Amino acid sequence: MSAELLINVTPSESRVALIENSILQEIHIERHTKKGLVGNIYKAKVIRVLPGMQAAFVDIGLDKAAFLHASDIAVYDELAEEVNASQFDRKDIRMLVREGQIIVVQVVKDPIGTKGARLTTDITIPSRYLVFMPSVTHVGISQKIEDSAERERLSAIVSGLCDENGGFILRTAAEGAEAQELIQDASFLRALWEKIQSRKPGTKIHMLYEDLPVARRVLRDFVGSKIDRVRVDSKLTYTELRTFTKEYVPEVFDKLEYYQGDLPIFDLYDVENELQRALGRRVDLKSGGYLIIDQTEAMTTIDINTGAFVGHRNLEETIFNTNIEATSVIARQLRLRNLGGMILIDFIDMMEPDHKKRVLHSLEISIAKDRAKSNIYGFTALGLIEMTRKRTRESLEHLLCGECPACKGRGSIKTIETICFEITREIVRVNKAYSADKFVIYASAIVAEALLGEESDILAELEAFVGKQIKVLNEPLYHQDKFDVVMM
Repeated sequence: MSAELLINVTPSESRVALIENSILQEIHIERHTKKGLVGNIYKAKVIRVLPGMQAAFVDIGLDKAAFLHASDIAVYDELAEEVNASQFDRKDIRMLVREGQIIVVQVVKDPIGTKGARLTTDITIPSRYLVFMPSVTHVGISQKIEDSAERERLSAIVSGLCDENGGFILRTAAEGAEAQELIQDASFLRALWEKIQSRKPGTKIHMLYEDLPVARRVLRDFVGSKIDRVRVDSKLTYTELRTFTKEYVPEVFDKLEYYQGDLPIFDLYDVENELQRALGRRVDLKSGGYLIIDQTEAMTTIDINTGAFVGHRNLEETIFNTNIEATSVIARQLRLRNLGGMILIDFIDMMEPDHKKRVLHSLEISIAKDRAKSNIYGFTALGLIEMTRKRTRESLEHLLCGECPACKGRGSIKTIETICFEITREIVRVNKAYSADKFVIYASAIVAEALLGEESDILAELEAFVGKQIKVLNEPLYHQDKFDVVMM
């Protein structure tokens, strides 16, 4: 499988696209005026403790307070000294933090919708091979490193680097790394943590550490992945990445290329058009079937339909083949759209138990390629598949789109006929409440046209009913379901 990263940089935003086998799989976007917060470390202040929610609201210097749950508090801070360790109840938020307390926190989820950022006191600082954790003293190893001998070798090397001031997690990229490389990584992380610690004195709320910009962050996180080349269309960013990769990610250094082609870099693999398609509800399958993806605040639902695919043998085989094809497309869409939280998948009903098992297995294999943590819980009694996917940043739709001023987020607007009937009811209501000589209706062009055309009989009947003249005027600035009734 061929894979490459395309990095597009403009003065206003940076975008990184992951291309596998010439198909867009992931997109990472960072607007320079609205950078993500995940990974940032803050000196913060607890402003409110909520025992009923086992959580606290924390001020990290943003307009909206951040959220810290009791289960995310791993460091006791100074309160640990005030309570007997045997009596320390980690489940009671009142025993963990208090209002006005100054604590060090890290953002694990960006603010999403109406929700503030999600925090933890379990600080983690990643580098090329290791993740430093000040709150632990042991070694953890990525589950993706499966060779037992290699796990023992890595553990033996890193165990000696752990002490009471912190431990490490070995990332997947550490597989095969030399001892000296791991030691250098550990030294760098400890020096960085000491630098962060040195910024703590005082009571002012401020940021202690900011995660890397998107281009460098993606290169760091993709260490160990099979990336064939990295193309960058900005000379300045290319130069910065050469310096960064030479010091921290040397295996990527020779794969960096400065792109100077005539075409915009994102036109190479039709990335721009793929992004536009990723904002739509419908995703077509090659067979003729299609998916309908609906994202709500509570969950994401995915519905599979056979569409124009009629199969070749029988209905059950047609359904099974459509569902199998849908599994890989669903996995790609989850990555591309960065969908997280609860996900319900409504596969077409299958009668054969073996078909259900094979579809579930195919979905698990497709999801396994995703770097975000996912859990698949199988078929429910209603025949739906329940799964979750870790969400840390805004989805593609929430990042690129806003609320529609016409429908106000409903996803639909009233029909012309409905609006015409609402106008008639409004005139009747106003006529009973007030004395007027005539009425003027201000409506959108399409509604005004309907009232004067196909719905003109309604208007005539209304004039006869109220016994007054009714005039219709076109208001070009009105949306379809906006109107005003004015008395004259």
